[in-house]
Amino acid sequence: MANASSCRILIFFFLLSNTLFLTSTHQYHPLDPLTPSELSRVRTIVKGSNPSPGFNLTFHYVGLDEPDKQTILSWILDPCTKKPPRRALVNTRAGKKTREIVVDLSKNSVISNRVYDGDGYPMLTFEEQIAANKLAMSYAPFTASISKRGLKLEEVVCESFTIGWYGEKMGNNRVVRVMCYYLDGTVNLYMRPIEGITLTVDLDTMKIMKYYDRLMVPVPKAEGTEYRGSEQKPPFVQSLKAITVLQPEGPSFSIDGNTVRWVNWVFHLGFDMRAGQVISLASIYDLDKDEYRRVLYRAYISELFVPYMDLTEEWYYRTFFDAGEYGFGLCAVPLEPLRDCPANAVFMDGYFTGQDGTPGTIPNVFCIFERHAGDVIWRHTESGIPGRVVREVRPEVSLVVRMVSAVGNYDYIVDWEFKQSGTIKFTVGLTGLLEVRGSIYTHTDQIQEEVYGTLLAENTMGAHHDHFLIYHLDLDVDGDANSFVKSTLQTTRVSNTISPRKSYWTVVRETAKTESNARIQLGSKPAELLVVNPNKKTKVGNPVGYRLIPGSAAGSILSDDDYAQIRGAFSKYHVWVTPYNKSEKWAGGLYADQSQGDDNLAIWSLRNREIENKDIVLWYTLGFHHVPCQEDFPLMPTLSGGFELRPANFFEHNPVLKIKPPKDVMWTNCSSLMKA
Repeated sequence: MANASSCRILIFFFLLSNTLFLTSTHQYHPLDPLTPSELSRVRTIVKGSNPSPGFNLTFHYVGLDEPDKQTILSWILDPCTKKPPRRALVNTRAGKKTREIVVDLSKNSVISNRVYDGDGYPMLTFEEQIAANKLAMSYAPFTASISKRGLKLEEVVCESFTIGWYGEKMGNNRVVRVMCYYLDGTVNLYMRPIEGITLTVDLDTMKIMKYYDRLMVPVPKAEGTEYRGSEQKPPFVQSLKAITVLQPEGPSFSIDGNTVRWVNWVFHLGFDMRAGQVISLASIYDLDKDEYRRVLYRAYISELFVPYMDLTEEWYYRTFFDAGEYGFGLCAVPLEPLRDCPANAVFMDGYFTGQDGTPGTIPNVFCIFERHAGDVIWRHTESGIPGRVVREVRPEVSLVVRMVSAVGNYDYIVDWEFKQSGTIKFTVGLTGLLEVRGSIYTHTDQIQEEVYGTLLAENTMGAHHDHFLIYHLDLDVDGDANSFVKSTLQTTRVSNTISPRKSYWTVVRETAKTESNARIQLGSKPAELLVVNPNKKTKVGNPVGYRLIPGSAAGSILSDDDYAQIRGAFSKYHVWVTPYNKSEKWAGGLYADQSQGDDNLAIWSLRNREIENKDIVLWYTLGFHHVPCQEDFPLMPTLSGGFELRPANFFEHNPVLKIKPPKDVMWTNCSSLMKA
């Protein structure tokens, strides 16, 4: 504990800077993710409480049960007050029952333990998926099916798939379907599906419930599916010469525990086994005001909905929730230095809980680096002054926080990029392997039916599908009392003789009063979307705000009564706004596996609560419609999309007017500098 004099100094510092988002030298932060030792204690406490005597207890999610928002903000304003309690939220399964358990680590006790009796199930564990996949190998009907196809059992690998929901009443069977693939000459298993065979496995009893071998389709060839560099044969594309990022004086950012400081930004970075990256308490320094100002309280990817459009028996149920069913953070992979991240990157680890409650580590789960790619943050050339040419250029340098989640066949590269201008850019890159279906066709001329995809190679059909990532963005623009403003651009006819022009456009602003006013499908009309603080204004009277600059306007085009769409209803709109509620974290529902869509963002929003001048949360859905093409075979080049949060009357003027460019690093081949 800090002594009294240091507390007074800290309090003075916080009040002087008028910020809630600066911390002292790292000792403890209430939003820090659970450490391995804390995760071990959670396991001991939960097992010691004997929540399900006589049954095998499995852990499906363990994460920080963060304190209430106002508790956090009060503690940061006065860090000498009593620290908020350190608690963990735990989802377990035992005896076919799901339990929600809250553990108080400061008291080493369970303070809440209830059985969940609603629809849906918690995240799958790696261990139970592996166990389900192995069942096929000793199941006589399956081995007979493999033999019938002339395949070698030792070259077969299987994967588990969640099954979704199609109108049936909730039962007690928590199941997956197991589909299998064939290696025999490749590691690209997803390009060699064994079609027609399906096993349905009960995860709680770990037994095969159903089995069928519906049809025989040729397994696609291994030839042309290899993607490993060591296995490629000449000729090759011409090699690039050596390239790197050099920072001879070291990075311009610092990391104190989980708090990151860079130039004019400070924020907290955490890891969650469901969400992955969690950015909290982001604020930016205002040079004119000489203070840090609040921007973003908490942000993360709430859900990733991937519905496939193939209606065949082995495919129709593939409507995945990658965060709620599999764990977007749990599927994160170690980042490879110099490949996933540049030479100037700094790495952080992430911690999770295995099925038995034992802590695990994902080394290098995040990389943090400064990006200097030759972009320009601002410039101007003035040649209108007689006898003079004025030129000013400032290079763009930004800070990137990166994570890669490999959810089955897809690898998602997730970047959160902070810019000196106050902009936060959110980018996701889709790469990895397609889900393909084995087919009888070897040429498009043979196709006389709906095949739900594109023929990519012989006997290889790439299924049409979508990706919808919904971001939870709890903006606190200069405080937590904010409003959502939609500014529509309207064409206005000139009806008098004031101008020879016939038309112009004007801005019509509407402040959303309730949740229903804020739901937006992009693409219909030009619009400016802002979160403003109506209680804070610039010197000339504009409310301070941040603008949402959308990316792709792709939204779901499934029918509203489609069962997949009922579960993933958040994909219908690109923008949602809700009042802050600590319990409303997961847009697809807390229990997404086999959910029925009765506890998700669309349902919460039906209450049509007031959102004007309130503590509000902005939800943004980033969508991709993917029609596969042959360039996606056998491995998909990265497809990127994103959006931005950009200051809008937040500052009194250009906030990067007075930034200094980074020092030049002289290169021996820099001919332009030599000529200068």
